[in-house]
Amino acid sequence: MELSLFAQGLLVGIAFCAGLISSIAGSGGLLTLPALLWCGLPPMTALATNKVQSALGTLTSTFNFFRNGHLNVRSMLPSVTMGIVGSIIGTFTVQAINGAILTKLMPLLLLAISLYFLFSRKVTVSDQPPLITSGWFAATAGLSMGIYGGFFGPGMGSIMPFLLVWLLGHNLIKATAETKLMILAINGTSAIIFAFSGYVLWSLALSMAVAQMLGAQLGSSLVMTRGTALVQPFITIVTLIVALKLLFIP
Repeated sequence: MELSLFAQGLLVGIAFCAGLISSIAGSGGLLTLPALLWCGLPPMTALATNKVQSALGTLTSTFNFFRNGHLNVRSMLPSVTMGIVGSIIGTFTVQAINGAILTKLMPLLLLAISLYFLFSRKVTVSDQPPLITSGWFAATAGLSMGIYGGFFGPGMGSIMPFLLVWLLGHNLIKATAETKLMILAINGTSAIIFAFSGYVLWSLALSMAVAQMLGAQLGSSLVMTRGTALVQPFITIVTLIVALKLLFIP
């Protein structure tokens, strides 16, 4: 599929903003996936292209957090492993769905996610006592987010920190760093499967990935130096607008 230079430039700019937002507060995919759909890409191509550019962008922020001592990879291995298993399940499931069904399902998922952000409480920076063990977290939240990430994905970067803070009692910066590792594993696994299935629009995915990486580098640095900015209201509005457009405007 051929896109105009204007559309490609717009998507690259959105990818930079998504990398910045995702590194700070998550959910950059709520910008990139709807934008890809809005530009006319088929749902499966949009999903696959978004997975590739998102995984490469998340690699930058994950390494930045790790390099600055905010990420303990070993403690996250059980959750990462279950996330990968879930991603495989979710990715093969979404490829088995009829394209027409997926086209109708996507805006409904976007609406559900936007309502989640609209009514959920904000993550705090204070530590909390854990409610469950890391093993139970991996078997429940890790697996569930992997399935969701492989099947769809947008919103995962904001939902996961909530779960890490609420269930494991991690502070916000640590939860943000761990979320990047989870997203890297989940989206990376899904991107590999999509790539072998031939759905990725590579020229667009790579150009968006470069922009996403630049935004992720800036955003993750801001998290470590200035704290997390509140961008959820903006993401909620954008998601609602795009979901309504996909529902009611052909």
